[in-house]
Parts: sequence; C-alpha cells; structure tokens
Amino acid sequence: MKTSALRTLKEEQQIVLFDGVCNLCSGGVQFILKRDRKDLFRFASLQSELGQQLLAERQIDPKTTDSMVLIQPGKAFYLRSDAALTIGKQLPGIWGLLAVFQWVPSSIRDIVYDFMARNRYRWFGKKESCMIPTPELKSKFLDL
Repeated sequence: MKTSALRTLKEEQQIVLFDGVCNLCSGGVQFILKRDRKDLFRFASLQSELGQQLLAERQIDPKTTDSMVLIQPGKAFYLRSDAALTIGKQLPGIWGLLAVFQWVPSSIRDIVYDFMARNRYRWFGKKESCMIPTPELKSKFLDL
C-alpha cells in the first residue's frame, strides 16, 4: 500500500528512517533539518507503520535494523554508516567532506557505527514516544 505522503515526494527527495525514541537519532534528524537547504529529506520513524512498510518493501529485517536507513525511492537504499555518509555528502558546507570516509570499507566504518548504536540509549537516553515536530516542520515527516 502506497501512502499519499509518498506520492508527494519530488524525484530528488529521499526518506530518512530513524529510531523515533532515541535522543541521539532525534538529534540527528534536527541536525539534518537545520542544514537541508535544498529540501531533499523527508523523515519517518522506524517504529511507524510507514517505516515498517518501507523496510518490508526493501526486504530489510526490522529486527536487525534499529538505526538509520536512507531510501532514495526508485533508486537505492543505504544502511548504517553508508546512510549517514550519503546524507552528509548532500548537506552544505564542510559536511560534504565526510565523503572521504567512503574510502574506508563499510565493514570497518560499521564497527564504529554499531558501537555507537548499541550504546545510544545509555549515553543519550530514550524518549517514551517519537518526537513531535513543530507545525512548520510537520510536512517533512511522512508518518504523521
């Protein structure tokens, strides 16, 4: 089932799936929102019905994927450090320099990413529910 929110995506727009109860992940979403001058990114929590649907459509196991996923509809999807670097490359300023880390094999990058992901609740805390965006940012969230 396709939702009307997905049909409104422009060709260049991408979907960031994130852990909606993780403070670090919500902070990452806020970071992207502040720098997304080209209006490239839309967001949905992994816990949402839409997030689960998008994972299933790409045959991504939700039991083993509890952190960031970047979906470029009709093209590709990226997990973990590949997702973070692909997003960073598209942000203005020095963030594009993160592309140099793509020369490091993802198996090595993901060791660091997985270490952060495993400890994110202990270090940054956890919310009882997903973040609620401000009215002006609500259109950037597909699962509301």
